[in-house]
Amino acid sequence: MDSSYAVGDLRVSDAEREPVIERLQDAYAEGRLDHEEFDLRMHLAMTAKTRNDLAALTRDLTPEPRLACKTAAWDGDPPTGEDRMLASAAHAIAVPTLFVGPLVLMLLSGKRSEYVRRQAAEAVNFQLTLLLVTIVTFGIGGVVYAVAWVLSAIAAVYALSGSIFRYPWILRLVK
Repeated sequence: MDSSYAVGDLRVSDAEREPVIERLQDAYAEGRLDHEEFDLRMHLAMTAKTRNDLAALTRDLTPEPRLACKTAAWDGDPPTGEDRMLASAAHAIAVPTLFVGPLVLMLLSGKRSEYVRRQAAEAVNFQLTLLLVTIVTFGIGGVVYAVAWVLSAIAAVYALSGSIFRYPWILRLVK
């Protein structure tokens, strides 16, 4: 058996293709690839035979961000398990307590962890925005709270995975 193959000449599996496909999708979403080039690179990723073939597809793209940077800029250390749990709780507790629960978590645990503080502040801002919409529309905006439960659950899952979640279209009153 000849063991003189370089690592790049080894054949790839579907599991090795998945991160490359995800990186191409991210680059397309960021506007780094146009539609035709994205289609071409996706086809090449799906038919790549060796690691060198896959590496060539993302060589000219920016490096993939760290795990904690997936949805927003995060310069700190990756959050601990306790930080992720508290950040997730900040989003989840907002459903029954509106902005009060996340505000308490932000004030108590936010001093210890920047990650928890930022996620709790995001939950507070989201709930305050919903409250203002409800007040301005004389209660009709309360229908939006059904969507709020779904968004809070999604944000809790993001926070539990260690990613930053930012609610769309909200007023950022608390920094």
